[in-house]
Amino acid sequence: MPTKRTETPAPETAFPLARLRLIATSDLHAQIWPHDYFRDRPCPGRGLAPLGTLIRELRAAAPNSLLLDNGDCLQGTPMADIAAFDPRDGPHPVIAAMNALGYDAATLGNHEFNYGLPALQAAVAGARHPVVLANLHRHGTPPEADDPIFPPFTLLDRTLTDEAGRPRPIRIGLLGLTTPQVMVWDAKHLSGRVEARDILDSARHWVPRLREAGAEIVIALCHSGIDDADPCPGMENAALHLAALPGIDAIITGHAHRLFPGESYAGTAGADPQKGTLRGIPSVMPGFNARHAGVIDLLLDQTPQGWTVRDHDTRLAAVSDATPDDPEVLSACRAEHERTIDHIRRPIGHSSAPLHSFFALLGESPAIRVVQEAQRGFAEAQLRGTAHEGLPIVSSAAPFRAGGLGGPDNYCDIPAGDLCLRHAADLYEYPNLLRILRLTGADLREWLERSAAIYHRIAPGSRDAIMLDPDARPYHFDMLDGLRFDIDLSQPSRYSPEGALIDPDARRIRDLHHGTTPLDDAAQFLVVTNDYRGAGGGGFPGCHEDNIVFASDLANREVLIRHLADHDPGTTIGLRADWGFVSMPGTTAIFETGPDAAPHAEALPGRRIEPAGLSEAGFARYRLLL
Repeated sequence: MPTKRTETPAPETAFPLARLRLIATSDLHAQIWPHDYFRDRPCPGRGLAPLGTLIRELRAAAPNSLLLDNGDCLQGTPMADIAAFDPRDGPHPVIAAMNALGYDAATLGNHEFNYGLPALQAAVAGARHPVVLANLHRHGTPPEADDPIFPPFTLLDRTLTDEAGRPRPIRIGLLGLTTPQVMVWDAKHLSGRVEARDILDSARHWVPRLREAGAEIVIALCHSGIDDADPCPGMENAALHLAALPGIDAIITGHAHRLFPGESYAGTAGADPQKGTLRGIPSVMPGFNARHAGVIDLLLDQTPQGWTVRDHDTRLAAVSDATPDDPEVLSACRAEHERTIDHIRRPIGHSSAPLHSFFALLGESPAIRVVQEAQRGFAEAQLRGTAHEGLPIVSSAAPFRAGGLGGPDNYCDIPAGDLCLRHAADLYEYPNLLRILRLTGADLREWLERSAAIYHRIAPGSRDAIMLDPDARPYHFDMLDGLRFDIDLSQPSRYSPEGALIDPDARRIRDLHHGTTPLDDAAQFLVVTNDYRGAGGGGFPGCHEDNIVFASDLANREVLIRHLADHDPGTTIGLRADWGFVSMPGTTAIFETGPDAAPHAEALPGRRIEPAGLSEAGFARYRLLL
């Protein structure tokens, strides 16, 4: 909803006021064409094509406007994967679409680095707008010695039309910042090549230089979320504290896939979810997957010292299923869309059973089991004849598509039948590389405790308590095959949804066995996972590069594709109740999943569930009898 503020009557001034509209996108994740490549079907109202229509309307309604992107635009769909791994002549399809809409500037998010620096630099080379990033550099201590890999900021000299219809020059500075955790999450591409600087330290250094260069208005493009925890070095979600620094007039924030202004940040100290301000600075977070644009309308006053922000309105503008597609965006990426369709329809195998993730957070999941099976087979072959042969192998996998912020359609749902490449992308969304770690039984125990942070604590005897913590992400719910255990939901979580140890005395994992033997904390295990997790992504104990004993150049998805070519998951995976919940007589909890889950509910082993209607957001609700 737009926020409206009563403007103070203008004093006598030599110049009339002027208005500047900032239109922002963030976390597009390469959702350009309105097509769900995982299910191979149209998805009206989703993508930069329909959002582009809305953007043009927003620009047409404001004589002075800037169109900005806040990062994570180049990864997230099979189209993006193909463009990175098999580039063709001409601009990257996402960049081509942005060029068609006339973006004025952009920064980079953490996922821009998933394909490596050469692929990223080749992609942004086709952009007609400046791409800025201040806190990733080749070397440099102190900050003035930094050698950024991209320009840290840009200056846009524009002419505003003031409220009297007269032209007025203005110099606008845009600073790019991204979460420094990219050095962990994409260590394979960045370690030894670049370094990341703290967001706040970088801003303290560069904002004064923007002002010295003549910037009258400074806008921070900050690919980082909103967190009211005390600031700390290397903070992942630092936008709120960025707003406290002098010299910044507006902030585009993102990374967290949430909406601001909006109730996602109700109760966050320093954030006003109605006015759309962070510590009084106008700010927007426009969600993800091109469903919203953020709008900041600045009322500017020209003083002898230059332009200043006198007032502001902030709001989010949403597309609907009925929003028409922008024809120029479609034209810009039509060829790549058609190439993607051809690619995802290539056959790879057959499954005699459905593969889905509807109940992956409640019990055994065929979508998780087939990934675990593929990784285990690959690891066994690679470690044969090495010093690690003979150690027990545990394969780790998490559901990438299991509801959450993605909504009730965000589930893997592959029917029995022939499999093609899109199904492999549905099962394994990210372009991760396979890693094997050597860990102890104690590490595995902690790994499971970290996964169990996805659940709320449930009081014994309570009825219909909400089971899942909305702040936890499904892709941090790792299940380890070969281990048997129960989760005690009556106990507090040992870890936060972000992976911080918050209660050292808490333990939820009970009766933990490897196979039929109680787990020995001192025993050695080999854990098959991906490079993101292996380098420390998600804050899982024991996950760091020192414990990696095998690093493959092969992507986990490619391992899965090869496995599916040779195996029918319907005959090999076999669901079994390897893990469950500690019994709590008289206690029920509500679990939410996709509305298409019903045909699979009876096949869930070891759980007593019953339908409990639909949530307001469209999720199917099931009552779990604990």
